[in-house]
Amino acid sequence: MARPRKVSDDELLAATARAIARHGPGFTLAQVGAEAGIAVGTVAGRFGSKQSLLLAMMTAGSASVSPLMRAAARDLDPVAAITAAALVVTEGLDDPATVHNHLGQLGVDLADPVLRSGFATLRAGVHEVLTDLFAAADLPGAPPPAQAARIIAALTHGALMDWALNPTNPLADTLKSDVDAVLTAWQ
Repeated sequence: MARPRKVSDDELLAATARAIARHGPGFTLAQVGAEAGIAVGTVAGRFGSKQSLLLAMMTAGSASVSPLMRAAARDLDPVAAITAAALVVTEGLDDPATVHNHLGQLGVDLADPVLRSGFATLRAGVHEVLTDLFAAADLPGAPPPAQAARIIAALTHGALMDWALNPTNPLADTLKSDVDAVLTAWQ
């Protein structure tokens, strides 16, 4: 009979996010183990490699981002729903150093074809939700829903980078203001 797991895969993925936040793209499996309170061998045995661990993180993110965005948008008027869905990406991002390290990891991820593919799946989920929300909003001055979704997604991700470089205001406040300005122009 196998021993019960002391730490779940979800807890290991959360520990990975904390290790990236602390150490940036140079994080190690040993640092993930330390964050989770387990031996590095357990992390390696469960995921095999840093790349596999990162791919598992992206897969989990892809599975969760759409439901989180839809939940944030539920029961809101169509324009407020778009803003609320876009703001999901800011959850838990209040420390610029954390964002710097995660953006550094993103650069590494994009250089790896396997990880880039995982990230593309995550982005496709974001675009799908935003496209659906724009289709429901029927903003007379907006471009077609798929294009409007790409614009808001690009604005959202650009705001993350801008904020990481110059964190003068809370990220969520800055992003909300920017998204609202675009949506107001399209009404």
